[in-house]
Amino acid sequence: MPDLLQLIQDRKSTRGPYDPKRSIPRQDMIQILEVARWAPTAHNMQNFEIMVVDDKKLLKAIGDIKGPMSEIFIRENYQQLSSSEEELLQKKVGVLATMFPPFMRNPGGKIDAETGEQLAAFQSRLIQTSSALIIVLYDPSKRAPASEGDFLGIISLGCVMENMWLLANSLGIGFHIVSAISAPPVAKEVMKLLNIPKTLQIAYSARLGYATSPAKYLRVRRDISDFTHHNSFGNKGLE
Repeated sequence: MPDLLQLIQDRKSTRGPYDPKRSIPRQDMIQILEVARWAPTAHNMQNFEIMVVDDKKLLKAIGDIKGPMSEIFIRENYQQLSSSEEELLQKKVGVLATMFPPFMRNPGGKIDAETGEQLAAFQSRLIQTSSALIIVLYDPSKRAPASEGDFLGIISLGCVMENMWLLANSLGIGFHIVSAISAPPVAKEVMKLLNIPKTLQIAYSARLGYATSPAKYLRVRRDISDFTHHNSFGNKGLE
């Protein structure tokens, strides 16, 4: 396994279609679930259940579920976009606008019927060509002790995500979060399809598979001195 720091630096979202003919070896999936098992969780509550979906008929059915694209998402996402690599390198945060469809690069853009259909078809193809879909569930009626809004419990679910993501990438398996499945209209249909109890909610989902044409894109991060404050806020860095 690569050096841990290098593995973290190399981690990325593997967007785009996966090879539908390649399945994930059972032992690799077990390893991914094993690191999820050892993720740190508040008070060791282990506040998650994980659905692994690799049945092609189920993946097709999930991909066929259509949900509305949020115009609020488009407006707020626009703030994170850079129009060029030079701009992105200067900002050190966000992503390139070219990673999104044209209509999502316009904060005042409207989603017409044709655009909605194109987006739905694109999202459907991404899910249906995946080797597997991982759906992480949690019980909203439980929370970490004295954690308003179960803030610590939600952080714990993020730790589960990070562990699985790093292990998948180390095995050469693409990993891509699919936020659309967590949207209430879609989540309701997915839960019905997979017989998920109503007491649970979908925290997030991720596509797993092998990219047909791995894309390279610029990834940026702030410098340590940009976000570190030493002993007094505003005293930047560790000098």
